[in-house]
Amino acid sequence: MELAQRGCSVAINYVGNLEAAQETARMCVGVAANSEQAFVCIQADVASTGDRVRLVDETLAKFDRLDILVNNAGVGTKIRGDVTELTEDSFEQVLRTNLQGPYFLTQLVANYWLTQRPEPALATGFKVIFVSSISANTASLNRGDYCISKAGLAMAVQLWALRLAGDGIQVVELRPGIMATDMTEPVREKYEALFAQGLVPQGRWGTGEDMGKTVGAIVAGDLPFSTGAVIPVDGGFHIRRL
Repeated sequence: MELAQRGCSVAINYVGNLEAAQETARMCVGVAANSEQAFVCIQADVASTGDRVRLVDETLAKFDRLDILVNNAGVGTKIRGDVTELTEDSFEQVLRTNLQGPYFLTQLVANYWLTQRPEPALATGFKVIFVSSISANTASLNRGDYCISKAGLAMAVQLWALRLAGDGIQVVELRPGIMATDMTEPVREKYEALFAQGLVPQGRWGTGEDMGKTVGAIVAGDLPFSTGAVIPVDGGFHIRRL
């Protein structure tokens, strides 16, 4: 919604929940900055090579341009359990969606920009935003595959930022903390208790609005000299304390 408010048209990628994607599109229409914006739902599984190609092709067919890529796809571990019990099936599924998918989707988009040389609509150039997690550097023994996927994603950001900086393409990592999402709903009581003990200095759940505002700042060009930056969106969780 933040991008809609800022005048952007948005391709909303979903895997299976069309209803949720359509609701997102309706919400974007409700806050859009002008009547020329469009919001389209595109079904694609970023873990699939063919789906990634189709996602980019359909986006370009709809809008005739692509200026911002937000890599936000992510799944949790299939069954939480000790690292001694982690299965290869879960490991492969999580890494294909959380790491391999965003890496190669970025490759597709970057190669489009580099080979076609379109003129960016943004004065500050094209943007790639990766949404990782505090799990990139915070170990959870009961979801090792998820932690490894996010740690790998953090390195992918560094690689893409380094490769694309000379071409005027900014790459940034947003590192959210404990967010109120479908993924954390089953452990809500656990985290509520940890909030009460001071786990998060700002003392609350992170929200989609928190993430949206941070994405909006990057797209607006408010951090023009920060490619490769890791931006915590975690209420101070990352602060090391004694």
